[in-house]
Amino acid sequence: FKDCVPLVYHEDLESYIQRIADGASSPILTGKPIKTISLSSGTTQGRPKLIPFNDELLETTMQIYRTSFAFRNKEFPIRNGKALQFIYSSKQFKTKGGLAAGTATTNVYRSAKFKSTMKTIQSQCCSPDEVIFGPDFHQSLYCHLLCGLIFRDEVQFVFSTFAHSIVHAFRTFELVWEELCGDIRDGVLSSRVTALSIRTAMSKILKPNPELADLIYQKCAGLSNWYGLIPELFPNAQYIYGIMTGSMEPYLKKLRHYAGHLPLMSADYGSSEGWVGANVNPMLPPEMATFVVLPNIGYFEFIPLKENSQDQEQEGDGGAIVAKENKPVGLTEVKVGEVYEIIVTNVAGLYRYRLGDVVKVMGFHNATPELKFMCRSNLLLSINIDKNTEKDLQLAVEA
Repeated sequence: FKDCVPLVYHEDLESYIQRIADGASSPILTGKPIKTISLSSGTTQGRPKLIPFNDELLETTMQIYRTSFAFRNKEFPIRNGKALQFIYSSKQFKTKGGLAAGTATTNVYRSAKFKSTMKTIQSQCCSPDEVIFGPDFHQSLYCHLLCGLIFRDEVQFVFSTFAHSIVHAFRTFELVWEELCGDIRDGVLSSRVTALSIRTAMSKILKPNPELADLIYQKCAGLSNWYGLIPELFPNAQYIYGIMTGSMEPYLKKLRHYAGHLPLMSADYGSSEGWVGANVNPMLPPEMATFVVLPNIGYFEFIPLKENSQDQEQEGDGGAIVAKENKPVGLTEVKVGEVYEIIVTNVAGLYRYRLGDVVKVMGFHNATPELKFMCRSNLLLSINIDKNTEKDLQLAVEA
């Protein structure tokens, strides 16, 4: 496989993926035709990348969800509760060739398999689908908060894809909490929510409840600078869950302020292109989180990188620092303490694809490596010959 298939970047596959999106009659990258396209959250040359998405890739997503839930549930067993999930789905659109396209999370949330998996792992969302798939982010966020308060005693954990979204949700709560109490007291949804689909769905949940409104009002009035807001609002919540590594780390201080005594658990490691590993040590603080590679969701290789500068050379005048290329090694050949760039071969048409992530091997879980995300390999700030990674910038901003 290594002899026959070259290493590729996204730009090497762009023309093939574009042909798929334009409705080419032959399958091109996969045996079965691709029917859905994901848009990456990151951008290349100022626009999102197009990435193939199929049922097999969706199944690997569900496997990651089930695996990490099993390890979380050993520490914090959940019993038929609900999850306050700040999740949002943007609209899918059609490509020139008639394929459905949307963000990777949109493609996941719109699948029937997602709903059944959430039910299996007892992580059903407090909010109705109309809120998740609402046309306006701000209206959806307001209603997520409202649904959480209505079902406050049933909320077992708080989740969003990214830590930033949880912080943003509770910063918003600080501004609208009195309005939310008013909605609960009168059983009438605020006029700020104008989307008919959301108003109709919420009318089935929202009933006048002055006692609950008074209780929430007292809880909020009794807090000092909103410290411990989440456990105060949701007394049976056991933890807060979301991606908290990499560029999400700067939000942890504020998130801990809202969380009070509740533990923060970092969600799994993946990208728009697909998943890499699950967090099987959920009790580790997010700054120390590691991710165990699931060996059957793809074929993974690792290019050894040297951290010291003599093994790096500069491209052109003032160009990027490029590590001298070493030969990729397999999943079982990586060494603890070494740093690598990940190469992914997945079930949706990416072969020996350079993901652009740099990871450090922290240990092994049985025979599969535990990885710590370090940085993006292609994000380097070069000022006056001084090279700074994303991590360097993050530490400087925090200081």
